[in-house]
Amino acid sequence: MEEFAAYLASIDNPDHRSRVEEVFAWVFRTFPELMPKVAWNQPMFTHRETYIIGFSVSKQHMAVSPEAAGIIRFTEEIGKAGFKHTNQLVRFPWNRPFDFELLEKMIAFNIEDKANCKTFWRADSP
Repeated sequence: MEEFAAYLASIDNPDHRSRVEEVFAWVFRTFPELMPKVAWNQPMFTHRETYIIGFSVSKQHMAVSPEAAGIIRFTEEIGKAGFKHTNQLVRFPWNRPFDFELLEKMIAFNIEDKANCKTFWRADSP
């Protein structure tokens, strides 16, 4: 997890830092084929040099960014789980257990959906 050491050190709240470390460790274990990368000051995981999932931290939540296609695909599940989202990210509040099942579905979808993608972002992403 040394690729993310500087980012993790920048998280002031130790509980938030611990949660982020837990999530990153889970991604490393569950999807060992993904490569860690920090770009635009955002920790992310890539596969075959294409973006799969990114993370950011705010005072109220950890944001998970599966690109717009991932949000569209899982809008119903995101809503049923009680999470708020934008067209690019899902907000996972600090005061709730982390939903690893939803994260796993988003990552697996992006790996499969972008299997033949030759660019970092999908055409419909920024």
